[in-house]
Amino acid sequence: MQKTECYKGLAHLGQIRLLTMSLLTQVIQCFLGMVGFLAQLLTRAAQQQEDKLTTGLSINYHFTRMCNYTCGFCFHTQKTRDNLPLDRALEGLAMLRKNGCEKINFSGGEPFLIKKGTYVGEMVKYAKEIGISSVTIISNGSKITEEWFSKYGEYLDILGISCDSFRSEVNKIIGRDDKSKGYDHVIQLHKIARWCKQYNVLFKINTVVNTYNWQEDMNREILKFGELLVRWKVFQCLVIDGENAGESALRNAASFVISDSEFKEFLDRHQQCSRVLVPEDNESMRNSYIILDEKMRFLSNVDGQKTPSASILEVGFENAFKDAGFDSQMFLRRGGKYTWTKAEILAERTAPGASCSSSLDTDLSW
Repeated sequence: MQKTECYKGLAHLGQIRLLTMSLLTQVIQCFLGMVGFLAQLLTRAAQQQEDKLTTGLSINYHFTRMCNYTCGFCFHTQKTRDNLPLDRALEGLAMLRKNGCEKINFSGGEPFLIKKGTYVGEMVKYAKEIGISSVTIISNGSKITEEWFSKYGEYLDILGISCDSFRSEVNKIIGRDDKSKGYDHVIQLHKIARWCKQYNVLFKINTVVNTYNWQEDMNREILKFGELLVRWKVFQCLVIDGENAGESALRNAASFVISDSEFKEFLDRHQQCSRVLVPEDNESMRNSYIILDEKMRFLSNVDGQKTPSASILEVGFENAFKDAGFDSQMFLRRGGKYTWTKAEILAERTAPGASCSSSLDTDLSW
């Protein structure tokens, strides 16, 4: 009798164990299912983010390396005098638009040297006509004329002018000077700002912080621009092998390099300008820009120097873009995605509660 009861107990215990194992298996399967579901959600979110980046690309087209300035820290130096025939450049722009380009920035070298600015002007006009929403230029400003604004200003969203100091003698030491008689970079900057106001083009300033300007206080001069100035990009002097460092380089930027703490001190000094100030240290700059050179080749900085891909005109956009070395997450972290069209910025200013008028009516008094 006792043995029978013992056997029954063991059988019952076995059933409990089987039931427990079955329940545990179901729990594990449920847990794995949840993990798989979460993984799918994360993958989908990452893909959506990637889709946003590849359908809203911001591309910098350095279509010439020629320049009339001799900035000692320049990291895109005059290694060639090449630029594509205009029809080929326009063909490349159409290819960029087809592959998701929403913002194109024309740069150099100095963009206004080629055909006295008509070359870049025709690209600006064409880019707008094919539906690129934001068209911008970065220039040293020395060759820009009011005539250019009257012809092409309506197609341009933002004009960025490089200015590293509001002291003429400092600009000359740096090499940001045309060297023609009577020329003054700061006076030209103010003249261009007035033209931007007159022709309804948004105004931007780029500053490279280096040995000769990191202690300068630019608050007063920057604040004078008021609402006309939509962005003040402040870069830490960057060294790139083969451009401004190394045996093959045309510049040696060693004497211009500043420390991280010196760069931070410059930024701290200019907190009054926080509305427009956009800082970029060396880490933020590397590979967070999509750069095309004068042959429409992507330039990757993954290994510390500019390594070109094949030209998009030869192998197509997708094949060339694989070698662009683009860090999309760093692009987002440095604020690369922002309100970048003239229409959107002016709309924000006229929205309920905005304090600015619909036109660029800042009083520029220097």
